[in-house]
Amino acid sequence: MKSAIPSYDLYGDRQQSGWTNSFQFEWIPVRSSPYNYDIRPHKHDAFIQILYLTQGEGDVLINDARYKVSSPALILIPSQNVHGFQFSSNIDGPVVTAAQKSLESMAAVVMPELVSVLRKPAVLHLDESSRHAEALMPLFLGIEREWRVHAVGQVAAGMSLLMALLVQVARLSNVLEPAPMAHNSRKAQQIEKFRALVDAHFRERRPIEDYASEMGLTAGHLTRLCREVLNVSSQDVVNARILHEAQRELVYSTDGIKQIANLVGFVDEAYFTRFFRKHMGVTPSDFRVRALQSMKTKLA
Repeated sequence: MKSAIPSYDLYGDRQQSGWTNSFQFEWIPVRSSPYNYDIRPHKHDAFIQILYLTQGEGDVLINDARYKVSSPALILIPSQNVHGFQFSSNIDGPVVTAAQKSLESMAAVVMPELVSVLRKPAVLHLDESSRHAEALMPLFLGIEREWRVHAVGQVAAGMSLLMALLVQVARLSNVLEPAPMAHNSRKAQQIEKFRALVDAHFRERRPIEDYASEMGLTAGHLTRLCREVLNVSSQDVVNARILHEAQRELVYSTDGIKQIANLVGFVDEAYFTRFFRKHMGVTPSDFRVRALQSMKTKLA
């Protein structure tokens, strides 16, 4: 069963892009003005976006949170996060879209603590006088230059500039912390492989033994690995992915509980409801009502 939340490489584009291993640059009005500056909730399965609002204002939706933003502001949206925008007609600024996995692979080598920055949505209101804020536009313009001019090393140069941009994002959000030892180890790579397998197969309700077998591990080894690196069990990782998807569908789709249960791999609606209530403390129906009411309150 397919998710009711639209997924695009770039908003409104149904065809797959030709730059899935690198990056893309454009100015915010180019894509938002044809939609009257109203970008409906959607997600990017494999791409991260970084927007720099240099003029105008708007409402930003990321998952179940809404933000009022005015320029200058920086918005970072990792892949798989539902988001939407309602911009003022005078909105302006650059937006870069890039392959999430490619950036994470680069970050893991050159600056592992950036990986956590890449995975966490952020809305940053900027002080134009900040030395970090002053560094943003030259980096965006450098990325645009590499995007527009097809030359030797274009992808390498563009992605390197993106890494520099993400360092500025981290400095602005004040989230840089020393990377745990595990992030530099084979164990961290195994965890990333497990998470990728869960992303691909969580709807199939696979037992942990299947994931472990595909990784060349025993189920016990995989669970010990998750507890050591993540401080949770391997089943907790799978359950968290199921719950994350279920919550998004409850908030952003109009599908019934049975349809959402089927979408995340449950044949029986009652079993899904018990599973959801056990982990979330409320039924799916109650969660939907509360989440939608909370969003309305935040927007008011």
